[in-house]
Amino acid sequence: MITMLFARFVSRVEEVLNDWKLIGNNSSKPPEKGEYTSGTWEEKTQDINFADFKFSVTHHCLKQESEEGEGKEEPEEDAFPTAMQDLLCMNNDFPPRAHCLVRWYGMREFVVISPGANCEAVISESKCNLLLSSISISLANTGCQVPMFVQIQQKWRRMYHGECQGLGVRTDFEMVHLRKVPSQYNHLSGLLDIFKSKIGCPLTPLPPINIAIRFTYVLQDWQQYSWPQQPPDFDALLGGEVGGVEFGKLPFGACEDPISELHLATTWPHLTEGIVVDNDVYSDLDPLQAPHWSVRVRKADSPTCLLGDFLTEFFKLCSKKESTEEILGRGPVEDEGKDDISHALSKLTEPTAVPIPKLSVSNMVHSARKRIRRHRRVDESPLSNDVLNSILLYLFPDAAIDKSSSENSESKNLYNQLKSAPSDSLTYRLALCVCLVNFYHGGVRAVAHLWQEFVLEMRYRWENNYLVYGLASGSPDLRCCLLHQKLQMLNCCIERKRARDDGRKTAEGGKERERGRERKVSGATGTENGRLGPESAEMGREVSPGKSWDSWSDSEGEDEFFECLSDTEEMKEAGSTDGEKGGAKVAKPDGRLHPHGKLTLLNSQEPLYIPVTQEPAPMTEDLLEEQSEVLAKLGTSAEGAHLRARMQSACLLSDMESFKAANPGCTLEDFVRWYSPRDYVEEEVVDENGDTVVRGDLSARMKIPGNMWMEAWATAKTTPARRQRRLFDDTKEAEKVLHYLAVQKPADLTRHLLPCILHAAILKEKEEESVEDILSVRKAIQQATSHASKLLRHPSPDYKKLEDVITQLIAVETVIARSRSLKAKFGIGKAEQGDNAEDLERFVSSLLEEPEVSVIGAGRGPAGSIIHKLFVSAQRVNQSNEVTDDKKPMGGASVPDFPPPAGREILLRTCVPRPAPYSKALPQRLFCVLMREDFRLAGAFSSDTSFF
Repeated sequence: MITMLFARFVSRVEEVLNDWKLIGNNSSKPPEKGEYTSGTWEEKTQDINFADFKFSVTHHCLKQESEEGEGKEEPEEDAFPTAMQDLLCMNNDFPPRAHCLVRWYGMREFVVISPGANCEAVISESKCNLLLSSISISLANTGCQVPMFVQIQQKWRRMYHGECQGLGVRTDFEMVHLRKVPSQYNHLSGLLDIFKSKIGCPLTPLPPINIAIRFTYVLQDWQQYSWPQQPPDFDALLGGEVGGVEFGKLPFGACEDPISELHLATTWPHLTEGIVVDNDVYSDLDPLQAPHWSVRVRKADSPTCLLGDFLTEFFKLCSKKESTEEILGRGPVEDEGKDDISHALSKLTEPTAVPIPKLSVSNMVHSARKRIRRHRRVDESPLSNDVLNSILLYLFPDAAIDKSSSENSESKNLYNQLKSAPSDSLTYRLALCVCLVNFYHGGVRAVAHLWQEFVLEMRYRWENNYLVYGLASGSPDLRCCLLHQKLQMLNCCIERKRARDDGRKTAEGGKERERGRERKVSGATGTENGRLGPESAEMGREVSPGKSWDSWSDSEGEDEFFECLSDTEEMKEAGSTDGEKGGAKVAKPDGRLHPHGKLTLLNSQEPLYIPVTQEPAPMTEDLLEEQSEVLAKLGTSAEGAHLRARMQSACLLSDMESFKAANPGCTLEDFVRWYSPRDYVEEEVVDENGDTVVRGDLSARMKIPGNMWMEAWATAKTTPARRQRRLFDDTKEAEKVLHYLAVQKPADLTRHLLPCILHAAILKEKEEESVEDILSVRKAIQQATSHASKLLRHPSPDYKKLEDVITQLIAVETVIARSRSLKAKFGIGKAEQGDNAEDLERFVSSLLEEPEVSVIGAGRGPAGSIIHKLFVSAQRVNQSNEVTDDKKPMGGASVPDFPPPAGREILLRTCVPRPAPYSKALPQRLFCVLMREDFRLAGAFSSDTSFF
């Protein structure tokens, strides 16, 4: 039974080797220096079974580009396998990044058979021999010259035994692994003895043995250099001494040293026996005399970084479920609602508009503070008054202070990409404040408190006609986040409301002047409190174009009642007055802006005037989406299409009415000539007198029966814009915005502001990177920006993927912190570096990018001198600590410059005939690793199987 299972296993191994085309000897040029580290390694794996025990067969191969000019020459019949040639190659000794078998044996191609996942290790000697026998038979049967290894013992021990077969030659790969280094093998002379005894060369004298040695020294103590990152001033932040500088910038940098260790590898690449002495008594191996130095740094695992912590804690708010009322209590909101109602009722009895005082930050902040203090005791507030006042002063600076915009083209393009908000906007500053408050001042409760205060401030500004600072004028910018659009919409409402109030004041001034003239002529007086009777009302309309704004109320119901009634009465009075004065006399023009060039009306020689029109209603993206859904639900029927067209022509109808009021006696053709000139076609014709004249007519689409333009023109009344029903009800829209803000939960607010925070983080990292100038960081920032842009442009972003973006930004911050740590340690930026500054900067930059960096000049170069000083300082600190602990004086004992090496690697190579003196001279290799708790011998011993 065992024999059958063994045969099947061998057959299966042979099938895998044939499938991977590993049969025969594929000769190739020797590897270039450093190619094992810089090249690309390919792996392919296949599972096989021995009975019910699973094994994984993995092929490791260095991908080498064969030059086209070199034809694939057939290897010589007696050529060594490529693996045997690699045993003696010195171009890639001690590669910093490679498979352990590559480091120990220097091979560029090999196959490993290892127990499958969740399978027991191969420990017993019989099982190990069975596996070794199977690979030996498979190699012999297939003619494969790629070395094969089997992994035995526990996986953490990295124990491999293997074999490589060629034509008449064979190499056995053997390994010894111990916990402690035997004293007789703790130096070069002892290892040479074991190597000589193993190869058993009968020749005298013995061929020279090539020796390569590497000692690795570890520097862990950085006490002589203070960590350059300054921690945030928590006392100042918590004490309320927080101004625009702290709130306007996100923190940056690691709170701990992101570089934990520096590993110095001193290498003697080409030595021979007799040149160097290293035994249990004396050693010539002084690291300062080593011809080659290389350095690698060990980076701290996930160091704590300020910006990363801010982003992570802010992102956690997205998963909160509580509303602001649930966090802070429902009482304050309910009471505040009652105050709003009483305030609204009192406004009905106000005779005239209250004069607007001069804008003052202190007045606004004080008003908001008074309202909130009525409902919550000071000691219960998550945010202290000092901190809250500082935040509000940062969010709403005095309008009299002219702050120049710092928005450059790159930043503008960035907020368009991320759909956030301009970096000088209120929304952007709010995001920074929410992030800081969440991290420093109490988490979600503090965020809820700040948001409640912010909404109160928005209502206060709406009620008192104060524009919101830090928002661009005009319609909402659909390229920005929805919250920014909502705030812009509120600003639009405040602007319209202020314009209406200004018109009301102008109307009142005109009425007062008209009343004065009436007193002089007839002694007639108006009503008390400035309210005019019907007679003087008409005269007021004639004099002041802003009078009709007086009938526009601050609520939707009042708007519908007063405005419609007022317009009807005014039209009746205008008609009766005109009838009394001139019978069929045409109404007086109203609402003219300016003449439209030299155009005249078609039916008269009166100039064609451009009318004063209503501005179109601004809309946010959610309103546009709602409107689109409503229009889409109307369907594709003729009735639905007609209704859709009527809904979309509200602005057209308003403009037609304004045009009729400004141009009495006009026609649809006159309106089209101004509104859509391409739809009025003019051509030269010859009249009955034979003269060439220019005549115009409406375009074909305008003459289609049932055309919407004709229907709208027929129903349009002669009403100037100031007396029309508003296309944009600022009161209604403002209340909708304020309600939208009030019902936002902290989690909703966080989702709205997340694009702004990512925007701020990317800007911060770009700013920090510009100082360090790290190419890989620039590329990483671009990738993170592109990734975030794709996610944030989606209506419903994937927050799991956005968390990956935050991880990318944290990685960027860590790399920049590592760069600063290394620059501080190597003194880059100090004046005494002089001409070596550029070399040191390149060296530090390479440490971040590459696994291991050569030190130019070894211990005598600029970087080597600094590294030497670092080790000397650490040694002195350690020596003083030991003396302090032992309470013993230092005496005259000198402190060594370097600590004992943490690891020693010794590589022995030679080429000798084996097993007989007349055998072929074949490569022999022994790689030795000596560490405090690890001793390993990895030997490759070749023998001649033809002449033995």
